[in-house]
Amino acid sequence: MPEHLLIESEGPAYGPGAVRFVTDAAHLARAGDSTSLLLVDNAVFAAVAGACAEIADFTGVGGELLVDAYAVHQRALAQKDLVPEARLVEMDEVATRLLAPETRVVWH
Repeated sequence: MPEHLLIESEGPAYGPGAVRFVTDAAHLARAGDSTSLLLVDNAVFAAVAGACAEIADFTGVGGELLVDAYAVHQRALAQKDLVPEARLVEMDEVATRLLAPETRVVWH
């Protein structure tokens, strides 16, 4: 079964496109597909508790929420600022996932 890795680089403040992307990730997870959502750059703000209701929907249906640790640090955020389901990741883990033959990647 393929694994989906969706990468979002913009946050909710950039308009409805970012929120729709998170909603699309939730649809994949709800359908039973293995789905991870990686927030990078300014999209890490979507993982701040209370910032994006769609994140809760995504994790509530079994989606895995990954957040770029470097981007979090650069924006003076900490793990405690994020929703409990958020897992900070380093780029070596992301690179491994990107290169896995069973992974389908979409970058927004």
